Amino acid sequence: MVRLTRAQQQARTRASVLAAARQEFIEQGYALAKIDRIAERAEMTRGAVYSNFPGKQALYLAVLVEMVEQTGTAGPVEPPRSLGGALGAFARAWLERLPLVDDTASGGRLQLRSLVGVVDDERGRAALAEIARLEALLLAMALETCEPEGAAPRRVRLAELVLTLLGGSGLLAEMAPGFGDPFDRARACEHLAGLDLADTWAPPHLPYVGPAHPCRDPWAPPTGPADLITGDPVDLGADGTVTVLGAQRLAAAEEAVRSARPGDQVTVAVATGGPAETGDLVRLRVRDLTACLRRVFPPGAWGNVRLVVDDGAVAAAAIGVPGADGETEAAVRVQSGTIVARASGRGAAHAAAAATAGHGAPPRRSAP
Repeated sequence: MVRLTRAQQQARTRASVLAAARQEFIEQGYALAKIDRIAERAEMTRGAVYSNFPGKQALYLAVLVEMVEQTGTAGPVEPPRSLGGALGAFARAWLERLPLVDDTASGGRLQLRSLVGVVDDERGRAALAEIARLEALLLAMALETCEPEGAAPRRVRLAELVLTLLGGSGLLAEMAPGFGDPFDRARACEHLAGLDLADTWAPPHLPYVGPAHPCRDPWAPPTGPADLITGDPVDLGADGTVTVLGAQRLAAAEEAVRSARPGDQVTVAVATGGPAETGDLVRLRVRDLTACLRRVFPPGAWGNVRLVVDDGAVAAAAIGVPGADGETEAAVRVQSGTIVARASGRGAAHAAAAATAGHGAPPRRSAP
């Protein structure tokens, strides 16, 4: 008889609970699902379920993350030739999740990755708003590769419009399944490429951000984190910046991306502040988005940008922020295996990116 290790037994238990929970959510929906029934389906005790998941919300999010991870993520057959073509292809990939008219309501909601009634507290909604901004940035970066090099305008506002249209399609499919034609919506997304949104990146606070603090600290990067964009392991020892952002500060990821120097690796670590729900919420939304994006854009569309979830606050502790929470915003600049600059607070990523070895960022201007 083969004996399972503790880790193997935990993995088997978790898989059994997730399989039972998925069936419960398909049959009953989120609101009516019961932990007791999930435990009964998995032939376990209620306590065994709670030892793996802190509550029903965490269990539901874990089921959705597993579903997304099982989705095929093959690369594009042919890179998009135009901005409109890229938007149409992305929209078609996203709209494949829409349930059919004869699907059950609860099963359709699961297929839609619906969070209606799941994230219903103020903190969770605030995190979702920040995650949506992060999603728009990732889509925009890919869209910007469709333009001639050196002449690509910012496409974040366009990405926000596209994600709004698709998100609305998902809500309509949940409330009124069968309404509208998905192909019409994909064509509408294509036509959004022709809008002139005069989109520029010019945050008014950046000229008043204080300089990063120069230093010469040894850098012992944590190992093992995987990039949510590509799925590949991330080398945190590469030259560039490492920015730790709380779930309520994810919009600042654009500062890390836009302020980066050519050739630098830009790593954004999302500090979850402890709750499993927050980490899985980020994983769900980002992996769901990138699964669609990777069917349209080549792997190099995001350049040297890396995105990781820092559940155990390992990256945060490594850069000197042991008490990371939802409001955290801190960054370091790494050069030749050494931390050469540190910054914290609003604009930290910009300050760290602007720093050089032994020097902080340029002096800030006085606020008017």
